Amino acid sequence: MGKQSSHKKIKKITKVKPSAVPKGDSQYIYWVILIAVVLFIGFIRLRLLGIPLERDEGEFAYMGQLILQGIPPYLVSYNMKLPGIYAAYAFIMSVFGQTVEGIHFGFLLVNAATIILMFLLAKRIYDSYTGIITSASFGILSVSPSVLGTSAHASHFVLFPALGGILLMLKAVDSDKPKHLFWGGVLLGLSFIMKQPGIFFVIFALLYYLFSLGRLHDASMRLVVKRGCLFLLGAIIPFVLICLILYGVGVFEKFWFWTFSYASQYVSERPLMMGMQSFIVGLKTAIGNFYLLWGIAAFGIIALFRDKTTRSRAGFVFGFSILSFLAVCPGLYFRPHYFVFFLPAVTLLIGIGISFIKRLLLELRPAFQSLSTISFLIVFSLSIALYGHFFFDLAPEEACRFMYGSLFPESKEIGEYIRAHSTREDKIAVLGSEPQIFFYSNRHSATGYIYTYPLMENQKYALQMQKEMIEEIEKAQPTYLIFVNLNSSWFVQKNSEKYIFNWFMGYRTRYYDLVASLDPEIEPGGGDQGGPYLFRSLHYLEMYKRRTDARVH
Repeated sequence: MGKQSSHKKIKKITKVKPSAVPKGDSQYIYWVILIAVVLFIGFIRLRLLGIPLERDEGEFAYMGQLILQGIPPYLVSYNMKLPGIYAAYAFIMSVFGQTVEGIHFGFLLVNAATIILMFLLAKRIYDSYTGIITSASFGILSVSPSVLGTSAHASHFVLFPALGGILLMLKAVDSDKPKHLFWGGVLLGLSFIMKQPGIFFVIFALLYYLFSLGRLHDASMRLVVKRGCLFLLGAIIPFVLICLILYGVGVFEKFWFWTFSYASQYVSERPLMMGMQSFIVGLKTAIGNFYLLWGIAAFGIIALFRDKTTRSRAGFVFGFSILSFLAVCPGLYFRPHYFVFFLPAVTLLIGIGISFIKRLLLELRPAFQSLSTISFLIVFSLSIALYGHFFFDLAPEEACRFMYGSLFPESKEIGEYIRAHSTREDKIAVLGSEPQIFFYSNRHSATGYIYTYPLMENQKYALQMQKEMIEEIEKAQPTYLIFVNLNSSWFVQKNSEKYIFNWFMGYRTRYYDLVASLDPEIEPGGGDQGGPYLFRSLHYLEMYKRRTDARVH
């Protein structure tokens, strides 16, 4: 009897009651609008489906390509990201094909599902009107070039299962059904193995659930511990399974080094003052031309203090916002696409802000309440118009240059050249951080170091990594050797170790000939037989081919 009574109190105290939610057929209007939002955002993504892969996408696509070939992560290529994102890319490519368009179409579906989850989340903790404002805001901000939104970064793949897990957690709060709590934990565990910052969403869900449970005066410590352990069991299962799989295929040691040992060095490298400067620049970039839309979130914050209806949700919203922001912070780098982690919280505040304004107008004069929706539509439309050239006019390659201004459009041409002038058994080495070239060429890297950033960082493994990369290249004797003379591909720092550059100068002279360049001062030729082949456009890449008479060493 006592237990049953306790469960009833959980439902009574913790269940969120929506305010003035329309019933019956009027609810279909919100679903029609939601579908329209999803289709509109989908149209933008479809138009830019062929946008060239950037570095992170190239890494994920190459690792996914290796998985589809039966090669596990961290065996022949390594990086500090957890393997869930590689598996996600492998799955997408197995369904939609190993192409840029296939990858981005899979990403389109993930983003569409996340928009729907944002609607369901806001609807559950507030109402359908707030849900529509929230989902529409999230949709347009998530595709914004200010957060590099057309690129399938790991942050989007973290949000998808994280939001699903949080929804199940809220359902467990309302229904007191342990199965919802367990499966919510599993989904949140999946968000963590997509990328390490997913752990902050796990922490939020656990704390909020325990907070809701703890509001019962007669909730026993045993019940709190039992439910907390059940949630953690679900959350830890995906990570444990990943560890067992990687241990079984013999790469657990490298996996642990890259994702935890080296990663801990990476996140502790940047000084706090530099991190604060990076935050200001990163936030300004992430907001971009959507400053009016972001500004509405301020009304949402005010509503949490001033509005009685909204105040009952303050614990959830503040907790969600704080932990979402912390997901942006590891390493204090604050790159624009990291702010994707924060978009759900920001857009939820936007939805709350517009709903707050609507209630204020309703109290002032009922006929004025529609002004809140009209104001939102004006801000929403103006924000889109400010990026209209990007959303509706630019070709995929031009859109890529608009966001990155780098060699990503040329990488495809470089990869296709290598594919046409090599065999499947040939290996290539890229001295620089351009893993998309491996994916485009469908050739294996001669070294596991598909990024050279770690080699330039002021961390204790830097020189060791440089020597390992050199040793792996010399052992593999790659057919093509590509040197990227671009700082964004290295991030050389003042105190960076330069050992690998000195080695490269001698190694290329002894064994390789220049066959291609992005330097416009070199006269174009015909490739292997007719002199250096000239790729169009930029001038910071050189490609060398190993001489046939080069001795084995």
